[in-house]
Amino acid sequence: MTFNKKDKIEIFENAIGWIVVLAMFIYGGAKLFQFDGASEIDKTVSEMTGMELMWAFYGYSKAFAITLGVFEIIGGLLILIKKTRIIGCIFTSTILVNVIFQDIYYDVHLGALKAALLYQILILIILWLNKDKLIRAIKTLLESKKIEQPKMKVFLKLVIAFILFVGLRIAEYYVTIKM
Repeated sequence: MTFNKKDKIEIFENAIGWIVVLAMFIYGGAKLFQFDGASEIDKTVSEMTGMELMWAFYGYSKAFAITLGVFEIIGGLLILIKKTRIIGCIFTSTILVNVIFQDIYYDVHLGALKAALLYQILILIILWLNKDKLIRAIKTLLESKKIEQPKMKVFLKLVIAFILFVGLRIAEYYVTIKM
């Protein structure tokens, strides 16, 4: 049995999608107990590291942590199902970008940041592999709102600028940490 190029791309997309799905299930499920006792720190706020402060924040409200976990699991489920994969990638990206920024600004362990970056990169690859569908969906959405082509171009420029902004902020972090 031989596979054509389309088959190979589908296999690759499924494989990297499953990596993200598994991670979202694990991280989402872990929220049930991940921050237990995290708010019981015998330090003042000024004595805490950024990571301790962030964990205390998440540990303060079990319901908040569980809500985040449910969102991560929903994102994973949406990516798992082929028909909802694009919306799942966009949904999960909103969660991962938030995690990436928190990992950077609260100085969370580098391994956590690298993992979140890896999952976000895999999502961007999935979106790239489905760029034609994504562009058609955006065009359909914009056309249904009677938005003219020049406005769609402005929207796409803003999306690209935002992605570039996020990438540059991450690069800035690595440049400044080495100094």
